[in-house]
Amino acid sequence: MAIPLLQHHDMLHGSLFSLWILFPHNAGAQLNVNFYQNTACRNLEAVIQTTMKAKFKQAPTSAAGTLRLFFHDCMVNGCDASVLLASTPGNQAERDAPINLSLAGDAFDAVTQAKTALEKICPGVVSCADILAIATRDLVSMVGGPTYPVLKGRRDSRVSRASDATRQLPTANFTVNQLNALFGSKGFSQHEMVTLSGCHTIGFVHCGEFLNRIYNFSPTLQTDPTMNPGFAQQLRLSCPDVNLDPNVVVFLDQTTPKLFDNTYYKNTVKGEGILTTDQELFTDLQTRPQVEQYALSNSLFVNDYISVITKMGNLGVLTGTQGEIRRALDCASVN
Repeated sequence: MAIPLLQHHDMLHGSLFSLWILFPHNAGAQLNVNFYQNTACRNLEAVIQTTMKAKFKQAPTSAAGTLRLFFHDCMVNGCDASVLLASTPGNQAERDAPINLSLAGDAFDAVTQAKTALEKICPGVVSCADILAIATRDLVSMVGGPTYPVLKGRRDSRVSRASDATRQLPTANFTVNQLNALFGSKGFSQHEMVTLSGCHTIGFVHCGEFLNRIYNFSPTLQTDPTMNPGFAQQLRLSCPDVNLDPNVVVFLDQTTPKLFDNTYYKNTVKGEGILTTDQELFTDLQTRPQVEQYALSNSLFVNDYISVITKMGNLGVLTGTQGEIRRALDCASVN
C-alpha cells in the first residue's frame, strides 16, 4: 500500500517529547472541574465543543495539531498558554523557536475561535490555557479519542521565551533511557511515558526527521535494522534522498492515521515505527512488554491515556493571582 503523502500546511504532529522542568508535583491542586460554575461562563464547555465541531469539519487535521500544541505548551514551563504568545521586538517567543515552527496553524486558530466565542458571552473570564486543554480533549474525541473531565482554573503566563523551548524540546532520536530521564525528572514513570508516546497515533512528520533511518544508516547498512525492510522501501518512495521537497510529510501511523487508537503500538511491533523514539519502545526490552500489551488492548491504552493526559494537563499551572486572564482573542499578546 502506498504511503499516504501530504504537503505541509502548518499541521505537523512531530515528536511530542520535551525536557520536563521541575514543577511542584501538586501544581494542579487548585484546579477544579467546576471552576467556572458560578460565572457567566458556566457553559464554556458547550461553547468550546460547538466551536471545535465547526473547526474539525473545516480542518480535520486540527485534532493532531492541537494535541501537539497542548504538549508543547505544557512541556515548556507548564500548561500556561505561553506557546500561544507572539514574539515582540525585544523577545523571541516559544512559538518562533526553530523546533516549534511546524506547530499547527489550525491549532492556533482553534484556540482563537473558541476564545472569540467565549469573549462575546463572558469577556475576561476564561483563560487561554483552559481553552487549549478543553479544545484538545474535544478535538481528539472527534477522531475516536476518549472524553474525560478537564480540570479548570489555569491562568495565562506573561512570559514566553524561544530559548526555553529550544532547551526543553528534544529531537526525534531519543532512546528509551533518554526518555526515561526526561519524564522521570518530572515525576512521570516509564509506564506513563510509553502511554504518552501513543499520541503519535495521529499526526504527521517531516521526512527529514527519519531520513537517517532509511538512507545510509551506517557504513554497512542502508536502513535501520529495527525497521521492517518493506516499510522502509515504502517510505523511500515518499521521501526520496534526491531533490526531496522539505515540505513533504507523512503520517506517523500509516495504518489508521485519522483514528486515535492503539494501532501505533501494533505498528512498532511490526517494525513500522517511523521515528527512532517510536521504534525504540519496542526494541528496548524495558518497554517492550507494555507496547505488546497496548498492541493487544485498545481499551487498556485509552484508559491509561485518560489518566496520563490529565496529569500532564496539571503541570506547572498558574492559579489564583498568578499570571493573568489574557484578553487578546488570538491569545497572542499579554494584557
